[in-house]
Amino acid sequence: MELIIDGKTCKANPGDSILNVARREGIAIPTLCYHEAFGGQGSCRLCTVEVTAGGRSRLVASCTYPVSEGIEVKTSTPAVEKIRRNIIMMLYKRASGSVLMQKLYREYGCSENSLGEKEEERCIVCRLCVLACEKMGTSAISTVMRGIDKRVGTPYDQAATACIGCAACAHICPTGAIEVLDSGNTRTIWNKNFNLINCERCGQPFATREQIDHVSRLSGIEDAELCFCEECRRKKLVGKMQGFSPC
Repeated sequence: MELIIDGKTCKANPGDSILNVARREGIAIPTLCYHEAFGGQGSCRLCTVEVTAGGRSRLVASCTYPVSEGIEVKTSTPAVEKIRRNIIMMLYKRASGSVLMQKLYREYGCSENSLGEKEEERCIVCRLCVLACEKMGTSAISTVMRGIDKRVGTPYDQAATACIGCAACAHICPTGAIEVLDSGNTRTIWNKNFNLINCERCGQPFATREQIDHVSRLSGIEDAELCFCEECRRKKLVGKMQGFSPC
């Protein structure tokens, strides 16, 4: 099927979202809570665009809105920019300690208002970290509380038994809200300390024992094959490829 985005005719597949198509076509739409691994959540709605279909126009979250034949999409209109500016302002007020939110607040030219700022907070509660933890099969963190007090945490803010210290939550966080402290062979995250194991090739600490055991258990791969850091795994693979001689 075909649709038009910012005047450009684009091809789309059934099930595509507007954001999927726009990214394939190199058309920029800002996002915060979107990640390719999880698809659209429609949570932050920064990806709002204007869609016209059947003579009617409306504003939708492009990460969740499925394309249909002949729709016309505008990624930047006065109404769209106003909504994005308001979203950025609200998220900045919630997470004023985030460098990313400070940057976006300035770039979008948000107006000053009397809403209070949380200068120590960096989390916008986009839930990407929760999804990453679920994807790892651990679900050690979740959203807790409600309304303006809603946040991400471990059960009762205690060191979660289920946490394996992989730090996938911190790596995926767009605002740098989750602290991971690696000191020597110790990693501290979510009020829990882990011993880091060293890469068998370069000797650098890179993962927790709990993480290696968890991945080995889920994947069936032997521990010995997992005891290399990402860079050394890449070099090892390149070495194998160089030694590969196709028939």
